[in-house]
Amino acid sequence: MMARGLQAGRQAGENRRRMTTALLSALAEEQQGLIELLQAPVLHRAAGREVYTGRLWGEPVVVTLSRIGKVAAATTATLLAERFAPQRMVFTGVAGGLAPAVRVGDVVVSHALLQHDMDASPLFPRHEVPLYGRSRFEADQALAAALTQAARRALGASKVHQGLLVSGDRFVSSAAESRALQAALPEALAVDMESAAVAQVCHDYGLPFAALRSISDRADDSAHIDFQRFVQEVASPCMHRILAQWLQAGALPG
Repeated sequence: MMARGLQAGRQAGENRRRMTTALLSALAEEQQGLIELLQAPVLHRAAGREVYTGRLWGEPVVVTLSRIGKVAAATTATLLAERFAPQRMVFTGVAGGLAPAVRVGDVVVSHALLQHDMDASPLFPRHEVPLYGRSRFEADQALAAALTQAARRALGASKVHQGLLVSGDRFVSSAAESRALQAALPEALAVDMESAAVAQVCHDYGLPFAALRSISDRADDSAHIDFQRFVQEVASPCMHRILAQWLQAGALPG
Protein backbone atom coordinates (compact mmCIF):
# COMPACT_ATOMS: atom_id res chain seq x y z
CA MET A 1 0.00 0.00 0.00
CA MET A 2 2.85 2.37 0.84
CA ALA A 3 4.46 1.58 -2.54
CA ARG A 4 1.19 2.39 -4.33
CA GLY A 5 0.96 5.65 -2.38
CA LEU A 6 4.49 6.65 -3.35
CA GLN A 7 3.80 5.76 -6.97
CA ALA A 8 0.61 7.82 -6.93
CA GLY A 9 2.50 10.76 -5.45
CA ARG A 10 5.18 10.56 -8.12
CA GLN A 11 2.52 10.34 -10.83
CA ALA A 12 0.72 13.38 -9.43
CA GLY A 13 3.97 15.33 -9.44
CA GLU A 14 4.68 14.24 -13.01
CA ASN A 15 1.20 15.29 -14.13
CA ARG A 16 1.71 18.75 -12.59
CA ARG A 17 5.04 19.12 -14.36
CA ARG A 18 3.40 18.25 -17.67
CA MET A 19 0.82 21.02 -17.48
CA THR A 20 0.95 23.02 -20.71
CA THR A 21 1.93 26.68 -20.48
CA ALA A 22 0.82 29.24 -23.06
CA LEU A 23 3.49 31.89 -23.66
CA LEU A 24 2.37 35.10 -25.36
CA SER A 25 4.21 38.23 -26.47
CA ALA A 26 3.03 41.17 -28.54
CA LEU A 27 6.10 41.62 -30.75
CA ALA A 28 8.25 39.18 -32.67
CA GLU A 29 11.34 40.84 -31.16
CA GLU A 30 10.05 39.98 -27.67
CA GLN A 31 10.02 36.27 -28.54
CA GLN A 32 13.24 36.44 -30.52
CA GLY A 33 14.95 33.05 -30.45
CA LEU A 34 12.22 31.33 -28.44
CA ILE A 35 10.74 29.39 -31.36
CA GLU A 36 14.23 28.19 -32.29
CA LEU A 37 14.60 26.75 -28.79
CA LEU A 38 11.42 24.67 -29.09
CA GLN A 39 11.88 20.91 -29.00
CA ALA A 40 9.72 19.00 -31.52
CA PRO A 41 7.93 22.16 -32.70
CA VAL A 42 4.64 21.89 -34.58
CA LEU A 43 3.20 24.90 -36.41
CA HIS A 44 -0.56 25.53 -36.33
CA ARG A 45 -2.29 28.35 -38.21
CA ALA A 46 -5.54 29.71 -36.80
CA ALA A 47 -7.29 33.09 -36.72
CA GLY A 48 -4.42 34.63 -38.64
CA ARG A 49 -1.91 33.53 -36.00
CA GLU A 50 1.02 31.17 -36.16
CA VAL A 51 0.88 29.03 -33.04
CA TYR A 52 3.70 26.67 -32.11
CA THR A 53 3.40 23.71 -29.80
CA GLY A 54 6.38 21.82 -28.45
CA ARG A 55 8.61 21.74 -25.39
CA LEU A 56 10.86 24.33 -23.83
CA TRP A 57 13.46 23.04 -21.40
CA GLY A 58 11.45 19.82 -21.30
CA GLU A 59 8.08 21.41 -20.48
CA PRO A 60 5.08 21.45 -22.86
CA VAL A 61 4.27 24.92 -24.18
CA VAL A 62 2.14 26.79 -26.68
CA VAL A 63 3.90 29.85 -28.08
CA THR A 64 2.45 32.62 -30.22
CA LEU A 65 2.35 36.36 -30.82
CA SER A 66 -0.71 38.18 -29.55
CA ARG A 67 -0.01 41.26 -31.71
CA ILE A 68 -0.34 44.73 -30.24
CA GLY A 69 -3.27 46.07 -28.23
CA LYS A 70 -6.03 44.77 -26.00
CA VAL A 71 -8.38 43.43 -28.69
CA ALA A 72 -5.65 41.49 -30.50
CA ALA A 73 -4.38 40.10 -27.19
CA ALA A 74 -7.87 39.06 -26.07
CA THR A 75 -8.52 37.37 -29.43
CA THR A 76 -5.27 35.43 -29.13
CA ALA A 77 -5.87 34.40 -25.53
CA THR A 78 -9.37 33.18 -26.42
CA LEU A 79 -8.02 31.22 -29.38
CA LEU A 80 -5.45 29.49 -27.17
CA ALA A 81 -7.96 28.72 -24.45
CA GLU A 82 -10.46 27.24 -26.90
CA ARG A 83 -8.23 25.31 -29.28
CA PHE A 84 -5.09 24.46 -27.34
CA ALA A 85 -6.40 24.11 -23.78
CA PRO A 86 -3.32 25.23 -21.82
CA GLN A 87 -3.41 24.98 -18.04
CA ARG A 88 -1.86 28.45 -17.54
CA MET A 89 -0.92 31.55 -19.49
CA VAL A 90 2.08 33.84 -19.13
CA PHE A 91 2.52 37.09 -21.03
CA THR A 92 6.12 38.20 -21.53
CA GLY A 93 7.49 41.34 -23.11
CA VAL A 94 8.28 44.95 -22.34
CA ALA A 95 6.50 47.73 -20.48
CA GLY A 96 7.00 51.35 -19.48
CA GLY A 97 7.95 52.03 -15.90
CA LEU A 98 5.65 54.25 -13.81
CA ALA A 99 6.62 53.89 -10.15
CA PRO A 100 9.79 55.85 -9.21
CA ALA A 101 11.61 52.72 -8.05
CA VAL A 102 10.99 50.85 -11.30
CA ARG A 103 13.96 51.49 -13.58
CA VAL A 104 14.89 50.58 -17.12
CA GLY A 105 16.18 47.00 -17.15
CA ASP A 106 14.10 45.97 -14.14
CA VAL A 107 11.34 43.38 -14.30
CA VAL A 108 7.75 43.65 -13.09
CA VAL A 109 5.68 40.59 -12.23
CA SER A 110 1.95 41.27 -12.09
CA HIS A 111 0.02 40.57 -8.91
CA ALA A 112 -3.00 42.45 -10.24
CA LEU A 113 -3.94 43.95 -13.60
CA LEU A 114 -6.17 46.85 -14.61
CA GLN A 115 -7.23 48.59 -17.84
CA HIS A 116 -6.29 52.21 -17.30
CA ASP A 117 -8.35 53.39 -20.29
CA MET A 118 -11.58 51.67 -19.20
CA ASP A 119 -14.09 54.41 -18.38
CA ALA A 120 -17.83 53.71 -18.58
CA SER A 121 -18.67 56.47 -16.11
CA PRO A 122 -21.11 57.66 -14.96
CA LEU A 123 -22.79 54.28 -15.47
CA PHE A 124 -19.90 52.52 -13.72
CA PRO A 125 -16.96 53.81 -11.66
CA ARG A 126 -13.90 54.75 -13.67
CA HIS A 127 -11.67 51.73 -14.46
CA GLU A 128 -14.40 49.24 -13.48
CA VAL A 129 -15.11 46.69 -16.20
CA PRO A 130 -18.87 46.83 -16.82
CA LEU A 131 -20.87 43.89 -15.47
CA TYR A 132 -17.84 42.39 -13.74
CA GLY A 133 -18.07 44.49 -10.60
CA ARG A 134 -14.31 44.95 -10.54
CA SER A 135 -11.55 47.01 -12.03
CA ARG A 136 -8.68 44.70 -11.08
CA PHE A 137 -8.10 41.13 -12.16
CA GLU A 138 -5.81 39.27 -9.82
CA ALA A 139 -2.92 37.30 -11.23
CA ASP A 140 -2.63 33.72 -10.06
CA GLN A 141 -0.66 34.22 -6.87
CA ALA A 142 1.21 30.90 -6.94
CA LEU A 143 2.17 31.41 -10.59
CA ALA A 144 3.25 35.01 -9.95
CA ALA A 145 5.32 33.92 -6.95
CA ALA A 146 7.08 31.22 -8.97
CA LEU A 147 7.90 33.68 -11.76
CA THR A 148 9.14 36.20 -9.19
CA GLN A 149 11.46 33.61 -7.68
CA ALA A 150 12.77 32.69 -11.14
CA ALA A 151 13.33 36.36 -11.99
CA ARG A 152 15.22 36.94 -8.75
CA ARG A 153 17.45 33.95 -9.44
CA ALA A 154 18.12 35.20 -12.97
CA LEU A 155 18.57 38.92 -12.30
CA GLY A 156 18.92 39.51 -8.57
CA ALA A 157 16.22 40.55 -6.13
CA SER A 158 16.81 44.30 -6.45
CA LYS A 159 15.72 44.32 -10.11
CA VAL A 160 12.42 42.50 -9.60
CA HIS A 161 9.16 44.21 -8.60
CA GLN A 162 5.72 42.74 -7.86
CA GLY A 163 2.43 44.60 -7.98
CA LEU A 164 -0.12 46.36 -10.18
CA LEU A 165 0.37 46.36 -13.95
CA VAL A 166 -1.94 48.55 -16.03
CA SER A 167 -2.81 48.28 -19.72
CA GLY A 168 -4.41 50.48 -22.34
CA ASP A 169 -4.68 50.94 -26.08
CA ARG A 170 -2.09 53.68 -26.18
CA PHE A 171 1.70 53.70 -26.20
CA VAL A 172 2.41 55.97 -23.25
CA SER A 173 5.26 58.15 -24.45
CA SER A 174 5.00 61.52 -22.76
CA ALA A 175 5.97 62.65 -19.30
CA ALA A 176 2.59 64.38 -18.92
CA GLU A 177 0.63 61.19 -19.61
CA SER A 178 2.92 59.19 -17.35
CA ARG A 179 2.34 61.67 -14.50
CA ALA A 180 -1.42 61.53 -15.09
CA LEU A 181 -1.39 57.74 -14.83
CA GLN A 182 0.66 57.87 -11.64
CA ALA A 183 -1.76 60.39 -10.14
CA ALA A 184 -4.83 58.33 -11.07
CA LEU A 185 -3.29 54.97 -10.17
CA PRO A 186 -0.50 55.55 -7.62
CA GLU A 187 -0.03 51.82 -7.02
CA ALA A 188 0.75 51.09 -10.68
CA LEU A 189 4.28 49.89 -11.28
CA ALA A 190 4.28 49.76 -15.08
CA VAL A 191 2.11 50.19 -18.18
CA ASP A 192 1.69 48.05 -21.30
CA MET A 193 -0.92 47.50 -24.01
CA GLU A 194 -2.08 43.89 -23.56
CA SER A 195 -1.71 42.17 -20.20
CA ALA A 196 -4.91 43.30 -18.46
CA ALA A 197 -7.01 42.20 -21.44
CA VAL A 198 -5.50 38.72 -21.28
CA ALA A 199 -6.11 38.69 -17.53
CA GLN A 200 -9.82 39.31 -18.16
CA VAL A 201 -9.99 36.45 -20.69
CA CYS A 202 -8.20 34.10 -18.30
CA HIS A 203 -10.60 35.15 -15.55
CA ASP A 204 -13.50 34.14 -17.80
CA TYR A 205 -11.93 30.75 -18.57
CA GLY A 206 -10.65 30.09 -15.05
CA LEU A 207 -7.05 29.91 -16.28
CA PRO A 208 -4.13 30.87 -14.04
CA PHE A 209 -2.41 33.92 -15.51
CA ALA A 210 0.51 36.22 -14.78
CA ALA A 211 2.45 38.79 -16.76
CA LEU A 212 6.20 39.19 -16.75
CA ARG A 213 7.41 42.51 -18.17
CA SER A 214 10.88 43.95 -18.71
CA ILE A 215 11.01 47.72 -18.31
CA SER A 216 12.16 49.21 -21.61
CA ASP A 217 11.58 52.88 -20.79
CA ARG A 218 10.07 55.27 -18.27
CA ALA A 219 6.88 55.86 -20.33
CA ASP A 220 7.98 59.44 -20.94
CA ASP A 221 9.15 61.60 -23.82
CA SER A 222 12.17 59.37 -24.45
CA ALA A 223 10.15 56.14 -24.59
CA HIS A 224 10.68 55.69 -28.33
CA ILE A 225 14.45 56.06 -28.26
CA ASP A 226 16.26 52.81 -29.12
CA PHE A 227 13.11 50.85 -28.26
CA GLN A 228 13.66 48.07 -30.81
CA ARG A 229 17.31 47.75 -29.87
CA PHE A 230 16.44 47.41 -26.18
CA VAL A 231 13.85 44.74 -26.91
CA GLN A 232 16.24 42.68 -29.01
CA GLU A 233 19.41 43.09 -26.98
CA VAL A 234 18.12 43.33 -23.40
CA ALA A 235 14.48 42.39 -22.90
CA SER A 236 14.36 39.23 -25.01
CA PRO A 237 17.50 37.63 -23.47
CA CYS A 238 16.22 38.65 -20.02
CA MET A 239 12.91 36.86 -20.57
CA HIS A 240 14.73 33.78 -21.83
CA ARG A 241 16.82 33.58 -18.65
CA ILE A 242 13.77 33.91 -16.43
CA LEU A 243 11.68 31.39 -18.38
CA ALA A 244 14.60 28.97 -18.34
CA GLN A 245 14.89 29.28 -14.56
CA TRP A 246 11.16 28.70 -14.16
CA LEU A 247 10.66 25.90 -16.68
CA GLN A 248 13.82 24.03 -15.70
CA ALA A 249 12.50 24.00 -12.14
CA GLY A 250 9.53 22.02 -13.47
CA ALA A 251 7.15 24.96 -14.09
CA LEU A 252 5.31 24.14 -10.91
CA PRO A 253 2.87 26.88 -9.97
CA GLY A 254 4.40 27.64 -6.60
